[in-house]
Amino acid sequence: MADKPLPLWMNVSAGAIAGVTEILVCYPLDVVKTRFQLQVSGTDNAYKSLGDAFTKIIRQEGFGALYRGILPPIMVEAPKRAIKFTANEEYTKLFKPHVKDNQQLSILTGMAAGLTESFVVVSPDLIKIRLQDKRNAGLYKSTGDCVQKIWASEGFGGFWKGIEATALRHIFWNAGYFGCIQYVRSVMPKSETKEGKMFNNFVAGTIGGTVGTILNTPFDVVKSRVQGQISAPYKYNWSFPAVATIAREEGFGALYKGFVPKVLRLGPGGGILLVTFDVVTTFMRNHFL
Repeated sequence: MADKPLPLWMNVSAGAIAGVTEILVCYPLDVVKTRFQLQVSGTDNAYKSLGDAFTKIIRQEGFGALYRGILPPIMVEAPKRAIKFTANEEYTKLFKPHVKDNQQLSILTGMAAGLTESFVVVSPDLIKIRLQDKRNAGLYKSTGDCVQKIWASEGFGGFWKGIEATALRHIFWNAGYFGCIQYVRSVMPKSETKEGKMFNNFVAGTIGGTVGTILNTPFDVVKSRVQGQISAPYKYNWSFPAVATIAREEGFGALYKGFVPKVLRLGPGGGILLVTFDVVTTFMRNHFL
């Protein structure tokens, strides 16, 4: 018998708890990922590897630098993850009468949820990147100071810089994530135990997060470059021309800068998300329905 659909507020709450849990565990990897993506090939004192990046950041800037800019994503993580799962549930209800194949339905609803999610995250992500960028060390005293300076120099539109790249990043990641979850769950042996179900969810979420990361990393690199630009003239604007510019000037591999810390975060992070979401929704279903 299929589980009864959860009320909207339960999906929102479970998504929020899952998202905050994931970011608290994995945020230092996001800082390192952004540093790699903003690093143009041939830069002096460039990070050579994941270990080299962690070592240099801690030695040169202190351990706290690994959590620099965490406030904006923490503030938006709850609504972002809540929207990811809630929108996916709501779009499933909307599309299900018209799409009969479960795999196609999962991909379509994931893409729609990703587009919705991007409008919530673009501004906090921009603030986070400005704070994470080592070139801006000393420029911003705090998150509030960063917001004030962006408003003063770039206006309201400055907070929406990179919206196209952000939308593509989330559309591709969600399509891979939710599409893979559906498939992996269908081919894994069914488990009747709580621990077995949790393990299956972690595996499905990890594979989904990894595939989503492979698909969306080029757009994530572009987004970081676009949002990291403080003053004109802007070298990077629209996503596909920016992809072509980066590939031409730095090689195709540059489109996957920061891939290792990104996949280490969003692979297992996807598993953490799914397991936490499932644990919270199961608790709510057992105690509030």
